[in-house]
Amino acid sequence: MVRAGLGPGWSCLFANDFDARKSAAYRANWGADELVTADVAALRPGDLPGARASLAWASFPCQDLSLAGAGAGLKGARSGTFYAFWSLMERLIAEDRAPDLIVLENVKGALTSHGGADFCALLTHLHAGGYTFGAIIVDGALFTPQSRPRLFVIGVRAGLAIPSHLKGEGASHWHPAAVRTAHAALPAPLRRAWMWWAMPTPAARETQLEDLIEDDAGVDWHTQAQALHLIGLMSEANRHKLDAAKREGRRIVGCIYRRTRTDAAGDRRQRAEIRLDGLSGCLRTPAGGSSRQLILVVEGARVRSRLISARETARLMGLPDTYRLPSNYNEAYHLTGDGVVVPVVRHLAAHLLEPLLAHQRISAEAAE
Repeated sequence: MVRAGLGPGWSCLFANDFDARKSAAYRANWGADELVTADVAALRPGDLPGARASLAWASFPCQDLSLAGAGAGLKGARSGTFYAFWSLMERLIAEDRAPDLIVLENVKGALTSHGGADFCALLTHLHAGGYTFGAIIVDGALFTPQSRPRLFVIGVRAGLAIPSHLKGEGASHWHPAAVRTAHAALPAPLRRAWMWWAMPTPAARETQLEDLIEDDAGVDWHTQAQALHLIGLMSEANRHKLDAAKREGRRIVGCIYRRTRTDAAGDRRQRAEIRLDGLSGCLRTPAGGSSRQLILVVEGARVRSRLISARETARLMGLPDTYRLPSNYNEAYHLTGDGVVVPVVRHLAAHLLEPLLAHQRISAEAAE
């Protein structure tokens, strides 16, 4: 999805994923020979072609950093793959092949994991590698009807000139309170290397959740008994939201997640939480069925529910309908739930990454 967002102006020299099923989807869409399916820890600099890449992008696993995870942080088996990636970057730096730009993408929980120590560790490595850096949070909801805030750390190799229009004078809406708090807690050397990246605000999103949802999506609608069971799992506040939608008498499309919550008595109970604001909840990888998102359609007194289709999840990620998805539902959902919203990447590329590289080319030509 990062490749789709970067677009045809970029050439992919090398790609890597540990998951054979995701690799198969990548090859189905890109027909690419540059993909290596292996543990990133097994890679060596010789596996990466070319003198120097313009960009290295790492979307490393988020489970140990997310609020829903176990809190292992960068020491966890999954999110700790950052260190394997960075070891590879260090060897490229030693060979004078450091990428011009490095982008690290993860959940916003990376800012606060272990009291901010994990975020500080990421930046410490970038700083030691000679990179200027800054972090922003971009919500996919700016571009597609899905609530999906993500952290992007953008590093620029030492010696590369940064155009003034990309240097913000301070925090902007791309730097919400969590970013500002994390920045304030950094040691002085990291704060001095920090850049408040500046980007324009995108045009208002026109697409709503209902625009991406089909009545005939190839997924069976729940029976009335199943739909009533879901409603029975709702808290009083969620049922009030549903009742208000019924009273409107028009077609309203929302979504439901099943979650386990602690009630007033301290007991753990499954709850159905509804969202009816034109956005889907954040897509997640399916785990035991509870995290699969459900679609709810309210038309007056009539209420229907079903699993969201794989193609609908892809649309929420900004992928075109021509994008080839795995035929297996769980594999397709896992692919999209782990992905990066395509138009978010395009916005970053158009307004930050590409201007940085274009300025570098101009500066190099002027020096010749």
